Formats: sequence, C-alpha cells, structure tokens
Amino acid sequence: RAHAESRGLKLNEYGIFIGSERVNVQDENAFYHALGMAYIPPELRENTGEIEAAIGYRLPVLVEPGDLKGIFHVHTIMSDGSDTIEALALRAKDMGMEYLGIADHSASATYANGLTADRVKKQWDEIDAFNDGGYGIHVLKGIESDILGDGSLDYDDTLLAGFDFVIASVHSGFSMSEEDMTMRIVQAVSHPAVTMLGHPTGRLLLGREGYKVDMETVLDACAEHGTVVELNANPHRLDIDWRYLRSVSGRGIPVSINPDSHSADTLSFVFSGVGIARKGWLRKEDVFNTASYDSMREMLKK
Repeated sequence: RAHAESRGLKLNEYGIFIGSERVNVQDENAFYHALGMAYIPPELRENTGEIEAAIGYRLPVLVEPGDLKGIFHVHTIMSDGSDTIEALALRAKDMGMEYLGIADHSASATYANGLTADRVKKQWDEIDAFNDGGYGIHVLKGIESDILGDGSLDYDDTLLAGFDFVIASVHSGFSMSEEDMTMRIVQAVSHPAVTMLGHPTGRLLLGREGYKVDMETVLDACAEHGTVVELNANPHRLDIDWRYLRSVSGRGIPVSINPDSHSADTLSFVFSGVGIARKGWLRKEDVFNTASYDSMREMLKK
C-alpha cells in the first residue's frame, strides 16, 4: 500500500484506484503490473525482501518441478525401505527422471537394518545388473552414512571411495552441546568421500526439535569442501528449513532436493520439495539434481 501511494494510487480490499476510478485487473499478473512491480510468486510472499525485489524487477526465476533430472536419497528393502531397486528405478523413470541415487542406511544403523560391507557389495552387484539391463534410467550407488559421535563415518575409506555418492547424516546423540554437534558435523562434511549433508538439523516436524548446531559454521564448512546440502523433502522433515536456503545458495553451495523415500509411492515427495526450494528463492542453477545424468556423473567424480 505504501508503494501504491508513492505512485499516486490507492490500494485497499476493494481494488486499486486512481482517484475514485478503479483500475480493472484480470489476474494477479495484471495486479502487480498495475503497481509497477514484477509478479511475486506465492511461495515468496513472506516479507523477506520480495516486495523490494519486485519493485526493482530483480526477482529470481525460480526452480520448477520439471527442472529435476534425478532423485537422490532413496531407501530399498535392503535396509528399511519397502521396494526393490528395480521398482524404485522404474517409478523414477515414469516420473521423467534420468537417474536414481540409492542410499540405504549404513552399518551402525542397526535399527534400520543398516548394510554391512558385504551387503553393500551385494547391492552394488544388483545395481550393476540393473544398469546393464537397458531400462532407460541409471541407478547410482550411494549410502546414507551415519555421522558417528566423533564426526567419523561408517566404513573405511576404501569402501567409501567405491560409492558414487555419500550422504552423511546424524541419527543419534541429539543431546550434544551446540559446540560439539557443530564440530561433529563439520568434521563429517569435510571428509573427501562425503557428497552431501543429509537433513542438516535432524528435526521431525510436530515431533522433535532439531538438535543444537551452529548452522552458519556448518555451511561455511560445506562451502569450503564442496559439500552439497540436502533439502530433505520428506513432509515429516522439510529440513533444511527454507529460511536458511538463501544463506546456502549465497555461499555457492548446491542444494539437492531429496525425498528421503522409503517406497516408490513416496518418490513424489521430491516435487513438494520444489515448493520449499522456491520459498527459499532457489533457481534451477542452485539445485544439484537439475543436472543431466552425464553432467551429474562428472560432478560426482569431481
């Protein structure tokens, strides 16, 4: 309303007026245009600078669901998921994806039937067999490795180096001090085998507060070591919180929108995650899994 007044207009619940004459607008785009502003997507309407950006026509072109080319962080029946690699991959293909990143739980996650080293190698054989089958989608070998209390990871470095990607996540010891938790996570994201940090605060919406952690320090470490930050799109988590996303992208850290899926039906969580990414002002180029399969292979090698 203040902006409208600065342009000699009146704005209230009845419309936009020039003097006593109402300005006719047909839709929201026309509404913003009449005020001399760019259209503000609904996800951005939080009074976090979008009004000023719209007045200056500086709003980002936000990521769209169709920009996603692949899905990471998917659990199979080998740990605590309910579907096979083949079933998950074919569903991802039906969703238009080029690749699927399997990430079952690691050995210390006994509560989730975590994979021993021998079972990891058996899963790698299954993935190789699937990829040799010509199904039109590529499956990537990954793991969700527990970040242990001292910041180390499950498995030795030789086994870790065999994965296409590694997600490092905290699943225990939530009551640590902020300083200790921060250093624990910083050490993990600094490990050369770690591709991305999973659900960075460990929160469960309406169930559990996130653990105490200095997120800015963690993000600095991710930026320094080229570690991707997960936007966990599982509706029980939505973690990292959207309010941090501009701080993430502002550091040049890629964000991977991951469903943390435990079944083929929940792969679609990834599209809800796009809404959260948009709320955090993310563009296509800010999102890790908008890369094509060929580009992704090169990035994972790097």
